[in-house]
Amino acid sequence: MKRKNNELKSKVIKFNLETGISPEIESKKRMLSDMEGMYFDNNKLKEIVKRRDLIVYEFYDLGIKADPSELAYGTTIVYPGKVGAEYFMTKGHFHEKIETAEIYYCLRGYGYLLMENPEGDVEVREMKPGISVYVPPRFAHRSINISPDQPLILFFSFRADAGHDYKTIEKKGFRKLMIEQNDKPTLIDNPKWKS
Repeated sequence: MKRKNNELKSKVIKFNLETGISPEIESKKRMLSDMEGMYFDNNKLKEIVKRRDLIVYEFYDLGIKADPSELAYGTTIVYPGKVGAEYFMTKGHFHEKIETAEIYYCLRGYGYLLMENPEGDVEVREMKPGISVYVPPRFAHRSINISPDQPLILFFSFRADAGHDYKTIEKKGFRKLMIEQNDKPTLIDNPKWKS
């Protein structure tokens, strides 16, 4: 079926459910050097980058038109690793249209989705295959991979005109951090968080 302007209504994108990778689209990669200031131990980050700049995560932006009637969707792949005691994670973001919700569905791996709103409410949800998490409007969100040897692969979808506000997180950080403590993931207060 076609629209009046001959643009197809449907869109088909192939994803490998094991890897989260689409052979049809180039992913956007976030290197460890792109995460400057995101981790508590920034000196440790610089030390690792000096030896080798690693891919922390990658995601697929499918180029869906930024229109409130459209849905953006894709996969995020967070690789295993740590900076000091802190697990590899996404930068995290609010939506520019802060009243926008998002859905995540875990395809593979093990980790957490950390969420917080401007009022100070914090939620953390376990992510493992078959688990979906609804991120409510007004909540910043960050994906964290706690597996020592496999990627955390998440499918996501949100209103296509929502936009991404990374700057707020880059300036303030998240209120909480997920670190490895006594061989297990532990949520702690972020000593660098700026109110």
